[in-house]
Amino acid sequence: MIHSVFLSLLCVQAVLGRTLRFGFVPPQLGGGSQLDDAGTGFGEPLNVIISGFSSPAVLTNNGIVNFARAIGFSEECLDIHLGAPQSANLGDGNGWVNQTIELRQDYGDAALGTCLESLIGGNHFRVYRQNGSLANSGALFLAVSKEENVFEGHNIVSDGYNIGRNNLVSAAIGRTSYDGVSYSTHAINITGLLAPGTAGVNHGIATDGVVTILTVTIV
Repeated sequence: MIHSVFLSLLCVQAVLGRTLRFGFVPPQLGGGSQLDDAGTGFGEPLNVIISGFSSPAVLTNNGIVNFARAIGFSEECLDIHLGAPQSANLGDGNGWVNQTIELRQDYGDAALGTCLESLIGGNHFRVYRQNGSLANSGALFLAVSKEENVFEGHNIVSDGYNIGRNNLVSAAIGRTSYDGVSYSTHAINITGLLAPGTAGVNHGIATDGVVTILTVTIV
């Protein structure tokens, strides 16, 4: 079940460097953005946040990869990344930082499942970590979207930011497991962090303004 909350940045009773009740600090409070930088003057919405209140092991590089595998994603095909990495400013004092990792939908083969995603399209997400001196929440901000196949240039499908977010969240909620690690995940939807519409959004694809916060607990 997903609950919804409206978070007005004008009413946030917190100072920079403190983690808010949801386990992250809104990037705008530190001069950051809820859109990453795609290198085109536009960006992709950071539409899912893995809360800093999640189990610490989930928030590591290896931890997010294992959790991703538990919900149907994996590392890029043969560890090959095409195109320049995107960057994000999470308002934590680190400025604009390149993505930590990019993970793609895994179509079932441990070695080559994400190669099929690169060919026929599917869900994928970029990961950014909020860990600077101004906002050391440890939260992971995800830019999630569903993309078209390679013949369409891997462009985002119509409504692909909302679809990508919803598909990832649906796969994550409840109990999942991978490689002997079991997870319990619950979600809450927040508005007020990301403006709905197309302003500043890469490819001019509108978003509904919803950001989903996931709290992932190892059980």
